[in-house]
Amino acid sequence: MEKSWNLWHGCHKKSEGCKNCYVYRRDESIGKDSNEIYKTKSFYMPISKTRNGEYKYPSGSEFMTCFSSDFFLEEADKWREEALDIIKERSDCSFFLITKRPERILEVMNPKDYPNLSIACTMENQKRFDERFPIYMNIDMAYHGLMIEPMLEDINFENCDFSNVDQISVGGESGNNARPINFDWVKKIHDFCKEKGISFYFHQTGANIFVDGKLYKIPRNKQHSQAYKAFKD
Repeated sequence: MEKSWNLWHGCHKKSEGCKNCYVYRRDESIGKDSNEIYKTKSFYMPISKTRNGEYKYPSGSEFMTCFSSDFFLEEADKWREEALDIIKERSDCSFFLITKRPERILEVMNPKDYPNLSIACTMENQKRFDERFPIYMNIDMAYHGLMIEPMLEDINFENCDFSNVDQISVGGESGNNARPINFDWVKKIHDFCKEKGISFYFHQTGANIFVDGKLYKIPRNKQHSQAYKAFKD
């Protein structure tokens, strides 16, 4: 059972990949300021119980955590210890989150204390890959996943140690102003992962994608399915 757990909401744009952030787009459409960080009513969701005292979410549930913010925002420091206690209490479930702030992970927690929590890191272009990859990969964790999303340019992986990388996930940018991804960049990473024995996942084409030099506009409702079909082998 997969469930979204957005325990706080709001964020600050961190780097180039944040330009057309879907959270900002959604908030703007309803007149909300995405820079305002607040604890949500869903904060205690994983440990909520039924009237007979059982957890509402069964053992084995997977919580996609903090997808409307960044778990390591400084404004969330006052709530994070309690959030980590919830993750530890639900040791029978798994939690997955993505961050653009790997430099803060060890400042606020020891990932080894939370074996049911997987932390992936976003690296959208060469500049952010060079900046974040060594910081992220130097953290002792059971899982290391790279999120190349939105992929804004071809990224050179040469001279980097990928022996502890578990998965690389690639995605294009969504929205009306989406910057295009090039399918050649995606294939390059796919082939690299195949050679290195790393799990690869092309999870979203984005709204605009170049294939063999031609730009294709992909409807929102087909961006995930078209990506899946690209490497169905």
